[in-house]
Amino acid sequence: MLVSVQVFSQDDLFAKEYFDNGDFEKALYEYKKLYAQSPSNINYINQIVTSYQQLERYDDAEQFLNQLLERVKYPAFYVELGYNYQLKGDLENANAYYNKALSSLDQNANNVFPVSRSFQNHSLLNEALATYEKGMALKPDFNFKLQMAQIYGEQGNVEKMFVSYMDFVAENPITVGNIKRAISDFITEDSSNENNVLLRKIILRKLQEQPDILWNDLLSWLFIQQKDYNKAFIQEKAIFNRQPESLDRIEELADIAMSENENQVAKEILTYLIQKAQDLDTLLNAHYHLLQLKTKESQKDNYQNIKNEYEALFKEYGTFSQTLQLQIAYAHFLAFYLNDTKSATTFLEKALELPLNDTQKAQVKLELGDIFVLREEFNTALIYYTQIQRSLKNSTISQEARFRVAKASYYKGDFDWAESQLKILKASTSQLIANDALGLKLIISDNKYDDSLHVALKLYAKADLLAFQNKDDEAIQLLDTILQEHKTENIIPQALFKQAQLFEHKKEYQKAESNYQAILTNYRDGILVDDASYALAELYVNHLSQPEKAKALYEDIFLNHADSIYFIDARKKFRALRGDAIN
Repeated sequence: MLVSVQVFSQDDLFAKEYFDNGDFEKALYEYKKLYAQSPSNINYINQIVTSYQQLERYDDAEQFLNQLLERVKYPAFYVELGYNYQLKGDLENANAYYNKALSSLDQNANNVFPVSRSFQNHSLLNEALATYEKGMALKPDFNFKLQMAQIYGEQGNVEKMFVSYMDFVAENPITVGNIKRAISDFITEDSSNENNVLLRKIILRKLQEQPDILWNDLLSWLFIQQKDYNKAFIQEKAIFNRQPESLDRIEELADIAMSENENQVAKEILTYLIQKAQDLDTLLNAHYHLLQLKTKESQKDNYQNIKNEYEALFKEYGTFSQTLQLQIAYAHFLAFYLNDTKSATTFLEKALELPLNDTQKAQVKLELGDIFVLREEFNTALIYYTQIQRSLKNSTISQEARFRVAKASYYKGDFDWAESQLKILKASTSQLIANDALGLKLIISDNKYDDSLHVALKLYAKADLLAFQNKDDEAIQLLDTILQEHKTENIIPQALFKQAQLFEHKKEYQKAESNYQAILTNYRDGILVDDASYALAELYVNHLSQPEKAKALYEDIFLNHADSIYFIDARKKFRALRGDAIN
């Protein structure tokens, strides 16, 4: 018996291989042998019929199907026979058999399944729709709105597709995630796009006819796709007012708005979270992010107000393990914005006396290390970073500490030691750390051989340190020295790129554009060409209002730099600028 099964399985594989390769004579021969052994196998039957049709032996296919129908009145065979007539050009008989298949539902409504499937297999979409409609009319508990929506989509009837999807999800709310994925192929980021407008009208009509948070959810989702976070926030508040159990959705919207640099609406959402939150973690997290945004947007004359806000929070909630994120942020603010490194280190050393776990202690020590780097006390910084590596071996924060060790060594000109640490980090489990490590390693390895004294590289590392210390003007000036005095060395494109980033930080966008263009014009074969192309494209989109120039740069990345880390984002953003529907 086992030998028989094995031979049978091999015959099946041979038949499939012949069929897939288009050798229909051999496929027909093999499937006939298989059918003789298993005459009820629907797959063998379909492959025999298709093989006949591919060989244009329509009469043989017809005879085979009629013999089957004499043996069993399987309604899908009426569709197959009708399609065979259609291939022969006999539409009268074709439609007669299609109607016969459809009429079979009157005897048994369950025939809707094989009949509709057979129609769809032959792309007979109107007939498939008629089958689904009749099936639901005969048996009201059937719901084929999902299948019908997919067919409407294939036909390009977007309005009917949206309506069917909405009808389906109304009866099956648990499928809302799948429905969002299905309709995302038909909308864009452009709120004025015809399909976007159509979907919004359909959902709003549903909301008026049948008030339910499902429709608020779908509207919020649509507005997020359009990057209209204010309108999404209105819908999320409506959902929360009816189901005030959790603020998770509103927290998620705040995260999205912050990641898209939509700071004004992000601040509004965070303020709302502070007003509504009942649990301390949500409250403190909202305060933390709100202060980060305020710091990012503030000028020096407002720094004292931010300092006062931190201190008011510590007075209200205390300095204990649950407010550690705020404590570290406060110390960072004191050191990097108010230049009060002494108060910052004292504050963090006091935080280390709290009952913290090893990870929390590591977070404090990481910030302490950074502050000592800020003060250019590199050896003290290295002590803190090394303590983290020893206490939490192989963890992500340990790998981050190793990267900071390499960066501190690089700042002070110990390039060999820095490079040895970076080689290890190229295999980091954190892709972000691995990418940063590779980037810094390339800066060192590509430039340390130009000059045995490493003059230009040391200047560049010093400029990098000045940028870390928030001394942008001094860093830009030092990079100018490199650009003027080391014109023949490999470090020039790197200096141009770093300076461009600093210009962007200072909102001097025209100067940044000039630097990026210099890289693309003069160092087209260098390793920074895709970085410069992407950065310049982003500059054109976000600050200089020149989308056509951005589109050309995005296109160049995905056409000519397939190995670039920007490949996927560049292709997606190019298509968005071109007006394509983006999934």
